[in-house]
Amino acid sequence: MKTKTLEKASGGQAGKPKLRQIMSVPDMVVYGLIFMVPIAPFGIYGGIFTESGGMPTLVYIVGTCAMAFTALSYASLGREYPVSGSVYAYASRAIGPAVGFLTGWALMLDYILSPVLLYVVSSTALHGIVPEVPAWAFGIVFVVANTLVNVRGIETASMVNRIALVLEILCLAVFAVLGVHWIMADPSSKGFSLDPVFNASTFDPNLVMSAVSLGVLSFLGFDGIATLAEEAKDARRGPGRAMMVSLAIVGTLFAVQTYIAGCISPDGAAFAHDTDNAFYIVAGIAGGKALSITCALATALSWGIFTALAAQTAISRILFAMGRDGNLPRVLSKIHPKYKTPYVATLFVGAVSLVLVLALGRFGTDTISLFVNFGALTAFLVLHVTVIWHFFIKKRDGKVFAHLISPLIGFAVIAYTWVSLSMPAKLLGISWVAIGIVYYLVMRKVLKREVTLA
Repeated sequence: MKTKTLEKASGGQAGKPKLRQIMSVPDMVVYGLIFMVPIAPFGIYGGIFTESGGMPTLVYIVGTCAMAFTALSYASLGREYPVSGSVYAYASRAIGPAVGFLTGWALMLDYILSPVLLYVVSSTALHGIVPEVPAWAFGIVFVVANTLVNVRGIETASMVNRIALVLEILCLAVFAVLGVHWIMADPSSKGFSLDPVFNASTFDPNLVMSAVSLGVLSFLGFDGIATLAEEAKDARRGPGRAMMVSLAIVGTLFAVQTYIAGCISPDGAAFAHDTDNAFYIVAGIAGGKALSITCALATALSWGIFTALAAQTAISRILFAMGRDGNLPRVLSKIHPKYKTPYVATLFVGAVSLVLVLALGRFGTDTISLFVNFGALTAFLVLHVTVIWHFFIKKRDGKVFAHLISPLIGFAVIAYTWVSLSMPAKLLGISWVAIGIVYYLVMRKVLKREVTLA
C-alpha cells in the first residue's frame, strides 16, 4: 500500500531517482517571478512602444490574458502527471515517447541557450559600466556562481530568488514613486493619460498583435515552474496554482511600469534617437542619471544572475527527467547524496553554458536569440495539443471549455507568435529538431535503447 501511494504521488516513478519535496506555492511563485523578471520591460520597452503605436500597457494586458490559457493547460496536465520534465513528461505519457522526446529536445534548445543569452547581455552591460574588465570574465563569474548555487540545492536557489525579487521590486518601486511624482509635479508633464492603454488615433489590431507577439516573449519562463513538480510539497496542484499567481503578479507589474513610462513620454520623442535604451532614458527624466544607471544595472544583474539561475534550474530538471527515462544518458539522472539535486545534469548545463558564453559571446545577442524562442513556443503548441488529445479525445471527460476551447485559444495565440518568428529562427529551430529526430531513430532503431516511462 505504501509503495503504491508513493508511486501515485510521484507520477509512478517509485524506484527511480527522486528529488526532495520541499517547495511551497510561495517558493514556486517567487521562482516564476524571477524567471519572468518583474523588470523585464526595462530592457525591451523601446521596441514594445514602437511596435504597439505607443500602447505598451495594452500589449502586456493582452499578453497576460493570452498566456493565462497556456497556464491553464499546464495546470491541467500537472495535476494528471506530477513529475519533472514539463511538457516533455506530459507529451511522453499522454501522446507517446517519440512526441515527448522531440518536445523535450525542442525545450532544450530554449532552456540551454536562455541562460547563455542572459549571460551575454548582462556581461556586455557590465563591461560597458566597468570597461577595464572584459565581458567574458563577467560571464565566467555568472556561470560558476549560478552552477554552484544550483548544486547546493533548491533551498539555496529559493533563498537567492527571494533576495533577488526584493531587490527588483525595490528598484521598480523607486521608479514608480519618482515617475508618478514627476508626472504630477513637473511643469513639462502632460499628466496621466489613457494613451499607453488605448490610443484611438494610433490603434491598429495588426500592429498591436505584432507587438503582443513580442510582449508574450516576456512571459516565457513561467512554464519553468512545471519542471519543479517533484520538488513541490503539493506536486499535483501546487505548480499550477503558482503559475497562475505568478502570471497575474508579473502581468500587473509589467502594466504598471509601462503605464508610468508611457505617461512620462507619451509620444516617445524622448527616446526616439535611442530606442534600445528607451526605459533608462525615461527613468533619467523621472529621477535623474542615478535612477537611469540603477535601472540599467538592475536589468544587467537580474538577467545575468537571478533569471539565468532560474533557467539553469529548469533545464537541469528537464535533462534529469529525460535521463531518468532513458531518452538521454542515464548519468544525467544522478542525484547528489547530500543536497538531493540532479548535480550531474546541473554541472553539465554549467559546462555547456560556459563553453557557449565564451564561444558565442563575441557574436552578440542577435545570433543567440535566433534559437531561444523557437523551442519554448514549439513546446507550448504541443502542450495545448496534449490537453485536447488526453482529456477531450482520449478520456472524453466532456469539459468543453477547460479541455477544448481554452487550449484552442492558447494554441491560436502561440501559433500567431510562432509564425511571427524570423525565418532564420525557424530554419535553425527546424534544423535542431531534425537533429533530434536522427538522434532518436539511432537510439531506438540502431542501439535498441528502451524508454522506461511510468
